[in-house]
Amino acid sequence: MTAGLAALILFGIFAVLLLLGVPIAVSIAISALATAAVVLPADQAMFVITQKLNTGLESFTLLAIPLFVLSGNIMNSGGIAGRLIRLAQLLTGRIPGSLAQTNIMGNMLFGALSGSAVAAAAAIGGTMQREQRRLKYDPAFSAAANIASAPSGLLIPPTTAFIVFSMIAGGVSISALFMAGVLPGILMGLAAMAVALIFALRHGYKGQRRSPEDPSALRVILDAIPSLLLIVIVVGGIVTGIFTATEGAGIAVAYCLLLSVIYRGLTWRGVRMILERTISTTGVILFLIAASSAMSWVMAYTDIPGAISQALLSVSESPVVILLLMLVVLLAVGTFMDITPAILIFTPILLPIAEDMGMDPVHFGVVLVFAMCIGTMTPPVGSVLFVGTSVGGTTLEKVIPKLVPYLIAMVAVLLVVAYVPFLSLGLPGMMGLL
Repeated sequence: MTAGLAALILFGIFAVLLLLGVPIAVSIAISALATAAVVLPADQAMFVITQKLNTGLESFTLLAIPLFVLSGNIMNSGGIAGRLIRLAQLLTGRIPGSLAQTNIMGNMLFGALSGSAVAAAAAIGGTMQREQRRLKYDPAFSAAANIASAPSGLLIPPTTAFIVFSMIAGGVSISALFMAGVLPGILMGLAAMAVALIFALRHGYKGQRRSPEDPSALRVILDAIPSLLLIVIVVGGIVTGIFTATEGAGIAVAYCLLLSVIYRGLTWRGVRMILERTISTTGVILFLIAASSAMSWVMAYTDIPGAISQALLSVSESPVVILLLMLVVLLAVGTFMDITPAILIFTPILLPIAEDMGMDPVHFGVVLVFAMCIGTMTPPVGSVLFVGTSVGGTTLEKVIPKLVPYLIAMVAVLLVVAYVPFLSLGLPGMMGLL
């Protein structure tokens, strides 16, 4: 069987199952099994796919995922968001449209700590909504600012997206990926702040002066330092080799739990809800990883990545054009697929092409995750888009026109990050991680 026919069977069945509403992990597993049954005897296909489902989860590094999910859920319920919002307000309060700027800065901080764009959009956006309505901010504008900035935390470490990419890419350094995502994540947040500033200036949204009743700047900073230390402890420990990503995730759980107890932000009922959400999220992610491992084996066995590489090279041999084509594919994929399955499915396909062009795997990982971050804020399945719209108390019809300038800015930053490798590789290079 040719690679083209195998790709048609694999992705055809996958697309049909998605259109029928079958869960994406189940769709991946069924399409992998069906394709394997065509190229192998049925009993061998069943044996191999079952084996790959199992071996896909045999990785110590994967233990970091449920632990980071747990730490993010603890943080979301443990009284940490309010302290980060006050710090963000201190830093951005005098900028026109200060509440939107505070929302964006808060998302960057909270998203980096929790590793979840959806949690950031819900926690920070939900907290800011009441004050934004009091000062008569356009709900659609506020929601758009919240939606556009929440995914920045998926780039700023620690983040499970890079752990998943490292595993599927064959052991690319997690430390290097963490450091490579810092500057692109900050640039994403700054781009959102620039768009919000332009909108605020056009519509007369002013900055806010601190009132005498507000806590002192020193008190706000001191209140936020314990939460911010999580990044220093976890990322610093992983990068310096003091502990592994999995051990760092365990430390993050212990640290978040300690802060939540000190801040009195947890109840026994809250702990139960946190554990239930963690188990549910972890089950989905690990099933996706297992199913994608089977699909990756099928693609490798039938040489689908090689066929796709040849197809791209037949269009152009210019690395600039091929990278642009890959970005178009990734942005299109992001509109209908969540970040984790997209990483699992398209890394084995596009990474070999990127490496053939001389692109560093770390740089490619950052570009891939950045493109998928944009996908989380676009219809029809953007998780952050729907959460941000719901939290903002508005509708998609009103939010999307306000969101378009942010999307244009994000795509512009993505192009800069993709074509200027130093933005991703400079920091890990200076730290000797490459």
